[in-house]
Amino acid sequence: MAAKAVRVRAARGGRKYGLAAGSLPELLRKASRLEGRGGARCRLGRYEDGGEVGEAGFRALPEDAELIVLPAGEEWRGYVSEIERFLNTFSSSSSGVIRAAQGLLSGEAAPKRCRLLADLIQNLSENISAESRKEDEMWFKGVESRFKTKSSYMRHSCESRIRGYMKEVGAYVSAVPPALQMKFNGITEAMLRKLKLEKYNGFYFDRGEEEKPCLCTPEGWFSCQGPFDTENCSWRHSINPYGNRESRILFSTWNLDHMIEKKRVILPTLAEAVKNCDGKEIDWEYFYRLLFTVDNLKLVHIVCHNKTVHNLSCDKAKIYRKRKRLRKV
Repeated sequence: MAAKAVRVRAARGGRKYGLAAGSLPELLRKASRLEGRGGARCRLGRYEDGGEVGEAGFRALPEDAELIVLPAGEEWRGYVSEIERFLNTFSSSSSGVIRAAQGLLSGEAAPKRCRLLADLIQNLSENISAESRKEDEMWFKGVESRFKTKSSYMRHSCESRIRGYMKEVGAYVSAVPPALQMKFNGITEAMLRKLKLEKYNGFYFDRGEEEKPCLCTPEGWFSCQGPFDTENCSWRHSINPYGNRESRILFSTWNLDHMIEKKRVILPTLAEAVKNCDGKEIDWEYFYRLLFTVDNLKLVHIVCHNKTVHNLSCDKAKIYRKRKRLRKV
């Protein structure tokens, strides 16, 4: 089978590694070498519950699954072990909390609870409240020196995504008949002027924004809004890229997904509108909302980014219904 990419944690120290393997034996060989373990016998378990991964389980693993490598004699009870390790660092009386965590991880809702608990564990030691480079130098590692605060960098991150969408719109002029390209370019220039006034809607990622709608809490928490055709995220994905460097980098894999698709629907419809306008003005701001705003954009975890054909038409009534739904979420 084709090589499958997974994330593997070492039980001691908790460091995470990206590995790719086409079979379980191959993955075990690579995992056994982590952190100088050499050829020591080891086994692989699911990170969330410690369940051992066999050959059938390996084939069923989703891309980017999270596993833990365990030397002979070591056990892992999933997030319960993670909590225990964390608490033992700060307290000697953690048994009561461990028992409570075990209760949380039992029953039908365990997968969703595991997700919430994992997010909590990941962020217990984060420096979320810090904002400046001086307060959290590690967060800014690899970030250009011109960014002095986390919010300014996160705003820039959102602006970059929107700028990318604008470039795609401008490039689409090549698909328009030459006689209509001037009209199409006039519309894209109007969109660009509006984007510049709005500073490329960077406020969506800026936790310090007070006047315009931000997609995160004042503390910087973002929640996945689920696939394009669902009301919400069934996995309860959440992340705080303001917390630490790893979360900041991981957040770059989250997508601002167009519910009504940009390339398959919106741009062809705009080109068709230019072709059939018969001298009338085109409501370019309608297309602007579809392309660059949360009227038609959903923030989604990479797992929830459904790349199949959306089968949503560029219909005004439909998009307004979508917008109403998003504001309720």
